[in-house]
Amino acid sequence: MKIGIFGIGSGASADPDIAISLAQHADVAGIESMWTGEHVVLPSPRQAPSPAAPEFPMLHPSTVLSYLASVTEKILLGTGILLLAQRNPLVVAKEMASLDQLSKGRLVMGIGAGYLHQEFSALGIPFSERGARCNEYIEVLKTMWYTEKPSFSGRFFNFDNIDAQPRPYQSPIPIVVGGSSTAALVRSATYAQGWYGFALSVEQTEEVLGRMKRIDGGSALEISVTPPGRVDAEMIEAYHAIGVHRIISLIPQDLSQAQRTIDTLLEANTKVFGDENS
Repeated sequence: MKIGIFGIGSGASADPDIAISLAQHADVAGIESMWTGEHVVLPSPRQAPSPAAPEFPMLHPSTVLSYLASVTEKILLGTGILLLAQRNPLVVAKEMASLDQLSKGRLVMGIGAGYLHQEFSALGIPFSERGARCNEYIEVLKTMWYTEKPSFSGRFFNFDNIDAQPRPYQSPIPIVVGGSSTAALVRSATYAQGWYGFALSVEQTEEVLGRMKRIDGGSALEISVTPPGRVDAEMIEAYHAIGVHRIISLIPQDLSQAQRTIDTLLEANTKVFGDENS
């Protein structure tokens, strides 16, 4: 099982010194990946379905991951998830290609359509268009990254006679789609290398994977899940049994507790798989 951690750059680890300590500890210990969340703005006062109070600090994903790329060596850098429908895809293409270059190919790009209608309203983007925008923007990203002479004609974006260098270090950048709606599962099967389920139990994950299999016929998507609670060896084994490839564990806000959690996660994974690097 690949073991990742979620929440770098948010909460206590929005502090640069804490973020560096946590990232370096995870890198040296052997954690496979570290993942950010993203919200440009949060409603104030807090309103459903906001995931956090408006005072909760969240660094911009590419900013914090570029910062931490410079002080780590091996750990993968995951956006978990970048709210693509809220962003200009040409800017995102440049931003993520830059991050991938600076990290020498360590980016895993988790993306999603978004769900916080107050955020869309503040950004001036129609909430009802988020799915269509997300799908088209993925196509824009791939056009900018992998086409020799980028040209695109779509519902929201049209361009020709442009270029943006450098291109990504990787080809392709792994794209992981977040969300358990039918639209998200279709998006995963159509555009991505992986799928990410957040705060899903083993039973919930199994149900979603069953729906996904009916959609894509059992493709080779890499499956990542953040469990809703503490991760132990029994849980790792249970997720593995239903076809999960990566567990991205929530980490505590306290630095020392977070570091102990990292060590415990790796010990639990070794208990299940031995020294096998799966």
